[in-house]
Amino acid sequence: MPASQYHVTPQGRRLAFKQTRARDAAARPGVVFLGGFRSDMTGTKAEYLEEFVTKKGLSFLRFDYSGHGVSDGTFEEGCIGDWAEDAAELIGERTDGPQLLVGSSMGGWIALLLAKRMAPRVAGLIGIAAAPDFTQDSMWAGFDSDQRATLVREGQLSVPSEYSDAPYVITKRLIEDGRDHLVLRDPLPLPFPVRLLHGTADADVALSVPLRLIEHASCPDMRLTLVKDEDHRFSSDTALDLLGRTLSDMIEAAQ
Repeated sequence: MPASQYHVTPQGRRLAFKQTRARDAAARPGVVFLGGFRSDMTGTKAEYLEEFVTKKGLSFLRFDYSGHGVSDGTFEEGCIGDWAEDAAELIGERTDGPQLLVGSSMGGWIALLLAKRMAPRVAGLIGIAAAPDFTQDSMWAGFDSDQRATLVREGQLSVPSEYSDAPYVITKRLIEDGRDHLVLRDPLPLPFPVRLLHGTADADVALSVPLRLIEHASCPDMRLTLVKDEDHRFSSDTALDLLGRTLSDMIEAAQ
């Protein structure tokens, strides 16, 4: 596996990334993995994809957003706009030619923002339990009046996490910035193949979210595949096998 490298963005954020470059990187589509909220590039799906993609002789990029993993920065100071900016900078500066974006959870939202921002560089998109607009439609919508008042008054709110003993700290900046980057309110053209993978036991992102995305987006080739009893992690052997087969189909179509 490649060692971590670092890239400093124009905003001064030092981002950790791992990359495998194919010899003909400019001639064939590469694959970029976009992780989720408070996740990092060492997760099961990221490592599975790196092995899968490199065996096919393609370039692969995975990284930590600022404030995530081993990248510099404090998580609580970040927001959707910053993390989308991080992704766009790394793709723009560290990859060649069209890329297949694979976005997990929040990474699915980031992938959609990149599709709007740099569509000519996107050859296709796979959303794994994609969570577009979650800061508004899940977090803010799920807060009660006292929690909203605390967030506005104190600038942050601690909420329990099922994935960590430590609570999530949700900031006012995260919520307000999220409103500036919503993708399910305005036209969303996706002029390339899109595949959405979702587990029926996902307790974090409701099935209504990918259904809403399908109804909202303008896309000539968009499909949703459900996996019975799969949860939000989407990292069982069955789920990873489906991810590999889905990506193989997209690679073949993009070449």
